[in-house]
Amino acid sequence: MEVGCSDHFSRPLVTLITRRRDDLTDDTTTTPPVLVVQHEDGAGPGLVGERLRAAGLDVRTVHPWRGEPLPGSLDGWAGLLVLGGSANCEDDTAAPWLPRVRELIREAVTGPAPNPVLGICLGGQLMAHALGGRVVRRPQGPELGTVPLRRLPDADGDPVFGAVPEGALAAQWHWDEIGTLPPGAVPLLAGDDCPYQAFRVGPHAWGVQFHPEVLARTVAVWAGADDAHVRDAGLDPEAAVRSVREAEPSLREVWGAVAEAWGAVVRGARVPVPAPSRRE
Repeated sequence: MEVGCSDHFSRPLVTLITRRRDDLTDDTTTTPPVLVVQHEDGAGPGLVGERLRAAGLDVRTVHPWRGEPLPGSLDGWAGLLVLGGSANCEDDTAAPWLPRVRELIREAVTGPAPNPVLGICLGGQLMAHALGGRVVRRPQGPELGTVPLRRLPDADGDPVFGAVPEGALAAQWHWDEIGTLPPGAVPLLAGDDCPYQAFRVGPHAWGVQFHPEVLARTVAVWAGADDAHVRDAGLDPEAAVRSVREAEPSLREVWGAVAEAWGAVVRGARVPVPAPSRRE
């Protein structure tokens, strides 16, 4: 999978009912699901999805490349998670669902009822492009394996990336990168070879260039698929996989905590919905 970022959804109501000691009144809320857009096989929500589910969020993945339809709007969804993939963020011919994804991102960020968003690699590039930024091909070639990241001043106090330590390693697998952030976007993390590794747009939307969701097993599959492309770029795919495998404990700790922090934002934006009256 040369990355350009290079379950069929439904809307069930999950209801928690508390029976009070003195009466039979229901104290009920509904947790809307998080919409996950997966662009291709082998590029699922991984560690991020695992931590969101562990936090009690209902994570629903749509696979548009299989013909599964994306929703017409984000009504009834608690958040939007857009994953990575091999398509360029403007290649609507190879991935004809991308215009709809860009529309959902714009709805989530600028619509009348904003939703928390997290865009990963291609997802972050789609966010930047949809909101007025620019994505470019890396002239120096792909960035692969683990790379240390630097905190930027606006990371302090950020509800999702505020606790990321200086020099945290992040898994990379991309041929394209964000060249210009959207108007009003705030850079949060940078790398020596890629200036926009994490950014925020408004109070509730984040994009990243790296892959917080992956560990060595997934990267090994990508390396096998992209072996010729990687070697043509003068890089060693086995070394890239090895760097991710050696960093797995810190990847799990740092980016698992970031996933949980984004999940907390999603839960904080949840709106309680009254339950129907109980029939005796």
